[in-house]
Amino acid sequence: MKIKLNPIIKKDLQVSARSMRISWGLFGYEMLLAVAFLIALSIIQAESRSYYSNNIYSYLVYLFPVVAIAQIGIVMLIVPILTAGSISGEKERQTFDIMLTTCMSPFSIVLGKVTSAVIRILFFVVASTPIMALAFVVGGLSWFDLFTFILTIIMLAFFTGSIGIFCSSVCRKAIAAVILSFVFYAVIFGGTFIPSLIHALFAYSSYGNDYMGESMVFWLFNPIIFYEEYFTQIMTGESLLNGANFDLDEVGPLTYLLSQGKVWMFVSAICIILLSLVFMAAAAWKVNPLHSSGGRKPGKKKAGQE
Repeated sequence: MKIKLNPIIKKDLQVSARSMRISWGLFGYEMLLAVAFLIALSIIQAESRSYYSNNIYSYLVYLFPVVAIAQIGIVMLIVPILTAGSISGEKERQTFDIMLTTCMSPFSIVLGKVTSAVIRILFFVVASTPIMALAFVVGGLSWFDLFTFILTIIMLAFFTGSIGIFCSSVCRKAIAAVILSFVFYAVIFGGTFIPSLIHALFAYSSYGNDYMGESMVFWLFNPIIFYEEYFTQIMTGESLLNGANFDLDEVGPLTYLLSQGKVWMFVSAICIILLSLVFMAAAAWKVNPLHSSGGRKPGKKKAGQE
């Protein structure tokens, strides 16, 4: 049975496989993770000696968040560069109109570009598994935690790739799309806190307490909060939001229910994926020639014109 593959994915992967960029990229990626691993290992060793403890293995569990955060940061920097030039690069090479003449729908084009970027990121993630495995072997974490971390990296790559492809569909230059992608980072990462700050400010001035209300629901779309909750549950077995001892006097009933156990993490993952689909749908709408200036129907000719 022959599996039908998206032509965009097939073409991008073939081009990447024939280039030395992916090899040098893997080498640089592994070097950065190895440096982060060695620095964290030296700090852990120094800390264990300062507390006069010979059991360094009890501290090695902290290698996981250090290496994982380094990997998350690299992915967030790489994916916009991979996807920001997907559409704008086609426009610069004057192949965008040719791509639109194919039988593929605009959403299939966008999905293919994002999926190819996610698959290329998976090459880096799989290649970094031995380094990550060291933290799990000596750190006492389970292999299920490693599997869930890989799933979160795929989700993050899908999210950042959708932002990059949307910016690429808006901008004509790849460098402008990259810059706009990081602007969206700042808006999403910082903007989700603004409703809570405003709500808390007005509630404090009116009632004299830090009532957050349901404004914390916007945190569900913030990957930073998601990973803080994820690492807290992995390392301590407790919930970050539940550990803050929120009650109904400080938050709304919906936020209170979501902050119990692992519910927040699962709901946040769903919200991030939905937000990714919104960016991809917006990119597909922008790519569609019927919605662009070039796809507008010509107006009626005036009398006397041929």
